Amino acid sequence: MWWTGWRSSRGGSILIGSSRLQPRGVTRSAAGQCRSEGGGRSRASPQSAGRRAAALLPLAAALAAALLLALAFGSVAVPIGTTAEIVASRVLGIPTSGVWTSAQETIVLQVRLPRVVLAAVTGASLAMAGAVYQGLFRNPMGDPYLLGVAPGAGLGATIVIVFALVAAVGSAWLLPAAALVGGLAATAVIYLIARVDRRTPVGVLLLAGVALGSLLSATTSLLMLARPERLHYAVMWLFGSFSSAGWTQVALVVPFVVVGAAIVLSLARQLNLMLLDEEQAAFLGANTERLKLLLVVGATLLAAAPVSVAGLIGFVGLIGPHAARLLWSSDSRSLLPASALLGASFLVMADLFARAAFAPSELPVGIVSALCGGPFFLLLLRRRKRSIFGV
Repeated sequence: MWWTGWRSSRGGSILIGSSRLQPRGVTRSAAGQCRSEGGGRSRASPQSAGRRAAALLPLAAALAAALLLALAFGSVAVPIGTTAEIVASRVLGIPTSGVWTSAQETIVLQVRLPRVVLAAVTGASLAMAGAVYQGLFRNPMGDPYLLGVAPGAGLGATIVIVFALVAAVGSAWLLPAAALVGGLAATAVIYLIARVDRRTPVGVLLLAGVALGSLLSATTSLLMLARPERLHYAVMWLFGSFSSAGWTQVALVVPFVVVGAAIVLSLARQLNLMLLDEEQAAFLGANTERLKLLLVVGATLLAAAPVSVAGLIGFVGLIGPHAARLLWSSDSRSLLPASALLGASFLVMADLFARAAFAPSELPVGIVSALCGGPFFLLLLRRRKRSIFGV
């Protein structure tokens, strides 16, 4: 039996693991708060909700700064002050006295704004999904792709790319639609495989995800080898990029993200209970089977929709939750929105580097996120391995 101990930045410690465990030192921790709230059925006080919202203001300010920088810089730079005035006047409807050219307005509003918005939405949703899976599986290495979203979406997209179905059908929507359906279908199949006597043990769910994910990834590789002349296009999609981002892609992603976020945020207090084992969570009032199903549905929507238009982007779902836990708390009511804000800021800046570092050439943002996120995550593990892994 392996176990991990996540330590809250506010002093609480939560003992979690893959088998039956007892909570240790849960005073002021997320699990302790749920115990006092009777399994999350009582409502939080307005004061505590206000304090959590106020604690997120620095992260919101950091995201606003990242968005402004991403709108201002690129292969052609627009002064930050001018960018702020364009956004204030044209987007927020705030009168300004600034003067700018039509070219600058086109660059900021039509070229960069949809891309930056899509990057922010993608980063926020992947980080939030990662936080959900880390709590659900009681595993600090949980990420948004744990239940087959990535290999399923990758297989769907690869089928379309390898057989040139977009040109054959004549619809640009086919590629993201195939990726979205592939990701959702893979997770649904994994969940059904993991069902045992009307129950879905999280350990079986995790193993089913690994097994089917490996099978789907192998199938994707075989398809790419079968059509080597299309290999480049498939690989570039799998690397992840916002180069084709537009308001059409934003409109496709946002509804799924809104629904997924609404589901997981409404279950944040009950998600705290999953840091304990399922028997203790049920004793504290949680319908664990219903809770697991809803959390998987919400997290899958959060992960599958961005992947369908941006490709596979790693580390966001790991870094966001761990950084939020380090800076704030393990309480899911704070952890989920904090992870979303940090994930959005991280991916917006990663995309800025991807398109500005070697302009006019552009790097896949998935490579940049791995190059930036990998060392950060290793540093985080080095500094906190005792509190994260208990070693």
